[in-house]
Amino acid sequence: MNAIPPDLRAAIDRHLADSLPGSLVGKTARMSEIYRQGGGSGGALDLGAYLVARLPATYAAICSCLEELAQRHPKFSPRTLLDAGSGPGTAAWAALSVYSGISAVTFLDNNQKFLKLAGSLAAQGEHLALQGARAMTADLGELPDDVAADLVVAAYALAELPASKAGEIATALWKACEDTLVVIEPGTPQGFARIREVRSALLAEGAHLIAPCTHENSCPIQPPDWCHFSVRLARRREHMHAKQATVPFEDEKFSYLIASRPPGEVHGSRILGPPADGKADIRFKLCGGDGLSRQSVARRDKAAYKRVRKLRWGDLFE
Repeated sequence: MNAIPPDLRAAIDRHLADSLPGSLVGKTARMSEIYRQGGGSGGALDLGAYLVARLPATYAAICSCLEELAQRHPKFSPRTLLDAGSGPGTAAWAALSVYSGISAVTFLDNNQKFLKLAGSLAAQGEHLALQGARAMTADLGELPDDVAADLVVAAYALAELPASKAGEIATALWKACEDTLVVIEPGTPQGFARIREVRSALLAEGAHLIAPCTHENSCPIQPPDWCHFSVRLARRREHMHAKQATVPFEDEKFSYLIASRPPGEVHGSRILGPPADGKADIRFKLCGGDGLSRQSVARRDKAAYKRVRKLRWGDLFE
């Protein structure tokens, strides 16, 4: 489980203690409903509720995507980061947990409250790049000409904009990207629809797809199906209370796309959905260069079964 780092946890705890948010149950319920409908954070959401109930999940999803990037683009070692649509700066914290060599961070958002919060949390971080992070007020659709970074991450940011703008925003982000762009959206049909638009726009710009796609053909997934993945995270006591939860973990569903200027190490097929492990075999739903397919591996084929039995949703099937 991708737990948020201790210095970020301490900074959040101090913010909650200082802001005295009161009961977060109702605020969290409203926020959760927005995400289930495919929306984003929105300007009206309570910052305390976001830090308690959403930041841990978005952090885990971003880490999952960046860890996949590190595997598929192993020579990539970013020095600069643009956290586009930064909110409280979650992507920057996640990126530094994977790429400790980042030396310059820029938060970009049109929400002054989120930018102020991002700066406050970052100033309490142990990494110098966080402490010296730059904050910029701008819309994703109107990026300043001088904004550029090796790694650009737009996490749960496009939901704030009309779906028809997703491709246009992706093109603007790509122009600001000197190597790799990561776009993450809620794992809902609406979130994936935006990712499809992003995919088409980036391919038109000559980008190379790193993940989850293992090919650059037309996306074979059609409604009502959608491509999404899941990461499990532990819940702290206040997280469980805010969500009135009874289990100590949460499964965050997300859709994502990673594109880079140089090609990465992409091959095989992506596993879509949890493998079905039966008495006689284990079955996988796959997406690869030949489209969607299903693959089964019999238990009696001990060598093949041993090779695939630990594969999970989102892994590569090779």
